[in-house]
Amino acid sequence: MSLVNYWVVIVLLMIGFYTVITRGNLVKKIVGLNVFQVSVFMFYISMGKVHGGTAPIAAEGFSVYANPLPHVLILTAIVVGIATSALGLALVIRIYKAYGSIEEDEIQRQDAVN
Repeated sequence: MSLVNYWVVIVLLMIGFYTVITRGNLVKKIVGLNVFQVSVFMFYISMGKVHGGTAPIAAEGFSVYANPLPHVLILTAIVVGIATSALGLALVIRIYKAYGSIEEDEIQRQDAVN
C-alpha cells in the first residue's frame, strides 16, 4: 500500500500551519488556512478510499463497494471553506479601509496608539 498521499497531507499541513504562524499579512494567513484545509480534505478522502471497491450501484460481479459519504462530506466542506475564505477576505478589505494596512503588526501598533 502506497503512503505517498499521507506524506503529501503532512507536508501540506505543515506548510499551511507554518504560513499561518509566521506571516503577518492577513491575506497570506487566509491562504495558509486554505492550504491547511486542503490537507485535511485530502486526508479524509484518502481514508475513505476502498481498494477494489466500485461505485455503490448494484451490479453483477461486484462484492466490494465504496462508501460515497466521505466524498459528499468533503464537497460540503469545500463549499463551507469557500464561504469562509470569502468572508475572511471581505473582513480584510474592511480592515484595510479602517487601518490602511493589512499587516498585523501595523494594525496592532495603531490600536495601541488609539
